[in-house]
Amino acid sequence: MVARILSQKLSEIEPGAKFLFNLPIVTSASSGKKYYAKCGRRSEREQYIGEIESLKHIYRAAPGLAPKVFHSGVDDDGTPYMISDYLDIRRHDSKTLTKLATRLATELHRYKSEKGFGFDVPTFCGATRLENGWYEKGLQEQGDYNSLCPKIRRVREVVIPHLLRPLKIEPVLLHGDLWSGNTGVDSSTGEPVVYDPSSFYGHNEADLAIARIFGGFGSAFFNKYHELHPKAEPVNQYDLRVDLYELFHYLNHALLFGGGGYAASASQKMDRLLKACS
Repeated sequence: MVARILSQKLSEIEPGAKFLFNLPIVTSASSGKKYYAKCGRRSEREQYIGEIESLKHIYRAAPGLAPKVFHSGVDDDGTPYMISDYLDIRRHDSKTLTKLATRLATELHRYKSEKGFGFDVPTFCGATRLENGWYEKGLQEQGDYNSLCPKIRRVREVVIPHLLRPLKIEPVLLHGDLWSGNTGVDSSTGEPVVYDPSSFYGHNEADLAIARIFGGFGSAFFNKYHELHPKAEPVNQYDLRVDLYELFHYLNHALLFGGGGYAASASQKMDRLLKACS
């Protein structure tokens, strides 16, 4: 069923063409163009929709920065699918990282929301489902925190209001999971690209958090970014906001991969934040 739908949709892109299938790569025998076509399990429908909508928003905000989605949907038995550009990805060098910083600072993170903070559909950061929705302010929390440690609840009560309420910002489009494994260089163009997003509209500084945790970007990347997109006021709280935005990813990784070093790092972040903001 999915193969039939993929063939039908590809024929709408290139009428009359014949296609060679080696999923997830499909090659047009007529033009030689390669497409990325994938389908998932019925249980992955929400993940597919979240990724597809994220890619579409990024492509509108910064054309070419993410793969273009040509077709997507759910077949009659509930199987999700998508067809996008195929990109042959290589690793960044210092030049392409500077280009990436420039495109993020001047395009993606300048693309403002018309609805507020949030996103139209749930997205997934790893396996963690983010409910999203739309809010006037960026202070909403998600999930049931009854079972979480008192330190996390204290961060919600003290740190988040202290650091985020003074901000005068407009929500802009974020990638949402911008670590080095989700960006690279399109070998055919030499241009930076991003993929596997978990997008929402929020504070631009939040999009740099996981990039700092796992490295691979370097100080020149962040310097170039903030040259073009200055740190929000109050600037003297920037480092604390970095800790707060990183905290989400440490907690998420502790949840996904079982505590250990991630939980210890999260605890240290919370101690620093609570001391500074109390």
